[in-house]
Formats: sequence, C-alpha cells, structure tokens
Amino acid sequence: MSAVLDHHAGHDDHAHDHPTGWRRWLYATNHKDIGTLYLWFAFVMLLSGGVLALTIRLELFQPGLQYVQPEFFNQLTTLHGLIMVFGAIMPAFVGFANWQVPLMIGASDMAFARMNNFSFWLMPPAALLLVGSFFVPGGATAAGWTLYAPLSVQMGVGMDMAIFAVHILGASSIMGSINIITTILNMRAPGMTLMKMPLFVWTWLITAYLLIAVMPVLAGAITMVLTDRHFGTSFFNAAGGGDPVMYQHIFWFFGHPEVYIMILPAFGIVSEIIPTFARKRLFGYSSMVYATASIAILSFIVWAHHMFTTGMPVTGQLFFMYATMLIAVPTGVKIFNWVATMWRGSMTFETPMLFAIGFIFVFTIGGLTGIILSVAPLDIQLHDTYYVVAHFHYVLVAGSLFALFAGVYYWIPKWTGHMYDERLGQFHFWASLITFNVTFFPMHFLGLAGMPRRYADYPMQFADFNQVASIGALGFGLSQLIFLACVLKCIKGGKPATPQVWESAQGLEWTLPSPAPYHSFETPPTVK
Repeated sequence: MSAVLDHHAGHDDHAHDHPTGWRRWLYATNHKDIGTLYLWFAFVMLLSGGVLALTIRLELFQPGLQYVQPEFFNQLTTLHGLIMVFGAIMPAFVGFANWQVPLMIGASDMAFARMNNFSFWLMPPAALLLVGSFFVPGGATAAGWTLYAPLSVQMGVGMDMAIFAVHILGASSIMGSINIITTILNMRAPGMTLMKMPLFVWTWLITAYLLIAVMPVLAGAITMVLTDRHFGTSFFNAAGGGDPVMYQHIFWFFGHPEVYIMILPAFGIVSEIIPTFARKRLFGYSSMVYATASIAILSFIVWAHHMFTTGMPVTGQLFFMYATMLIAVPTGVKIFNWVATMWRGSMTFETPMLFAIGFIFVFTIGGLTGIILSVAPLDIQLHDTYYVVAHFHYVLVAGSLFALFAGVYYWIPKWTGHMYDERLGQFHFWASLITFNVTFFPMHFLGLAGMPRRYADYPMQFADFNQVASIGALGFGLSQLIFLACVLKCIKGGKPATPQVWESAQGLEWTLPSPAPYHSFETPPTVK
C-alpha cells in the first residue's frame, strides 16, 4: 500500500514541481529539455569549430605564410577535427535521440532520467578543456584529430587537456548509449514490435551498440598515450620496444566504427523524411534494417584501410581493400531504397525534403570517393592529400550535417509549436549546398595534384583551387547564420503548427499536440 501512496506522491510532485529558470536546465531530467540542451550545445560547438576552419582557410587563401605560424596552424586543424566530431556532430545526434526516440516509441521519457542529465552535463566541461587548451603554455595539441603517436607523446600540456576532454566525452557517449538501448528495448508502446519501429529508432539502437563497443577502445589508446607521456611506459616508443603503428591500429579500430556512428542516425532521419514528402511508404523497410546492421558489423573489419601506407603486407592490403568495398553494398541498398521511395511518389519540396535529397546526392559523391580510396594502390598515392579531406567532408558535412538540418526543419514545428519560415529555410539549403560544393569539390583536384593536408603553406600551382575553396568556406560559414536566424524566428513565433505537422507523416510523435507537452504518453498508446 505504501508503495502505491509513494507512487501517487511522486506523480503529484511531477505535476506541480516544474522547475523554472536556470534550475529547469541544470537539473533537467525531461528528455525534451535534455534534447534541447544537446542540440544547442552542438550548434555552439559547430560555430566554434567553424571559426577554426575559417582561420585555416584564411591562411590557405594564398601561398606563403600570411596570418598564423605552422605550429598554430596544426593546432587549428587538430582542434577543428576534435570539436566537430566530438562536440558538434555526435551531440547533435544524441540530442535528436533524446527528443525523438521516446516520442517515436510511445515512451513517457528516457529510461534513466538522472543519468541522462549527467551525460549531458559532462560535455560543457570537456568542451572547455578542448577550447581552453589553446591558452596554456605550448598551446593546444597539434597531433591531428587522430592524436597519432609519436607526435602526441611529445606535445605540451594542451595534449593532456585533449586526452581528458576525450575521456569525459567518451563517458558521456557510453552513458547516453546505455540509456538509449534500455529505452528502446524496454519502453516501446504495446504492439510495437522491433520490426514496426521507425527507422530512426532502429539506426539509433544499432549506433548505441557501436558506441558501447568502440568508445572504450579509444579510451585505452589515449590512456596508453598518457602513460607514455608521464609514467615511463613505452607502448608507442620504438626506443623502449613499443611501436607507433600500434597506436594507429587501436585508434582506427575505434575510428572506423566511429565514422558510421556519425552517419547511421543520419540515414535514420532521411528515412523518416523521404516517405513523408514522397507520400509513399518507405521502399524495403526490412532491407533497410538489415543494411544498417550489416554496415555496423562490417565497420569492425575495415579499420586498416586508413593505414595502407604503413608498410602493411600485401595480404593485409587485399583483405582490407575487399572488406572496404563490401561496405558499399549495404550503403548502395539504402540509396536505391530512398530513390525507389521517391520514384513515382507525389513529391513536394519543403526544406526538410530538399536537405534529404541534397544529402543523398552529395553523400553519394562522398561514398564514391570512398570506394576510390579503398583501392590500395590509389590510396597510397592519395593518402594524406586533400583528396581525403574532400572525401570525408562530403560524408560528414554533406552527410551528417545536412541530415541534421533536415531533421531540425522536419521536427522543429513539433518541438516549438510554430512553423519555420519556409523561404528562409530554402535559402539556407541552396546557400549551404552551393557553397559546400564550391569549398570541397576543388579539394579533390588539389589532392589528385598532390597537395598534402595539414600544411600551412603550398607552392604556387595550388593557389587557384585553394582560393576558390577559401571563398566557398566563408560563404558556407555565413550560410549557417541563416539557419540560426530561421530557428530563432521559429522559437519566437510563427504560424501555429497542427499536431499532424506534415499531412502524410506517419508515426506516434504526430499524434501529440504541437508543441509536444512537457510530459507525453503517460499512458502508453497501443500500436496496431
């Protein structure tokens, strides 16, 4: 009986005790508030990483050293990579998971609300450690975002700050993943079997397992760097019997699944949006689920394709080359399914759909350059050139980031209760798409011509393409201010959104009023 009474008392607390002001955010246990915190944090980090990128492009606008010294240039490239990967892209997807997963499976909240709060509040201190490392003696780490030994063993105190920051961010990711897995497996609405889950939920379930599998591997690698630096071990020091190439093996065993951690939720978002605006069911739902799972499994056996130039035996090169090519199959299945969903659909081109189609178009280019880089003899020529930079920006910016934009435009009416400004959204899309290609397409040619990455200076023959890329980068950076304006305008007000924001959208989140109430699905819905 006392348990029942306690339960009611708890329920009453919920009803009356709405913390307001700063307490609402600091003590947030509501999945929607925490999702909002993640999304704003990710956007701030996106702008911070963008400022570093623009400084890099400013230096590369002309040959010769103009604004920054080579040492500082390498700090910029390193921190730009770390901030964008661990501070912008990943937290943004976790923000989407927090907001959308409970709404899509008909759960009242995430499984572990306090842990959810803790996993967010680990991130700002880690971000401060990363950004603050610029201001310590010796500056930030300049070992590249991969933190390769032996460079990372020799850096100053900024390197230790980066190691601790990545540790904290990793702990945050693991806690978030445990929460997401528990929520999806245990809190689905009655009648929602695994094969009835929205694809976004599926992609996050698989991504969360990937995170739990690989974040400890990264933690191990950077802990070994830390003990090499301060405690006299020599894991990566050849003079003490270690091997710097071992660091690469450990890092990329984390790093390659990490690449898919940053793209699978994007696939999920695009798989929600395209059926809505094509007004058709998603083509080949089960094949999409199996493709996602096979990408995740294959991602563990391709890591050494980042290491073709380390003197790997030919047998090893062949294995990793074929394994990498194999990943193109499930990825191709996804792209064909999206195209087949659009085929003969009655399509309209609102901003979410534009970003989703833009994603498919540009991500496919990134995928094709990936297949080119999987061929060992070609990769040996192109390794560490701007061709690689172009390839992974096509996958991560035009992949992950475009999908994130698509998701924000798609769900923001549900979050805020207001429709966004369609003209502003379309302007943001076209500005982003054009300036993105102006920035990164020329880098393919720079790489083919042999320009190495992470160099602050270059000979005259690379000047023209670098100039074009730098102008494009400035345009791309400014385009994101349009996005900020569009989001702020939507939060402040605008046309009220209906519960069913898009006429043909399917899913439980569209059964709730817009904006979604603070507590949703207190009695779980039944899925037919």
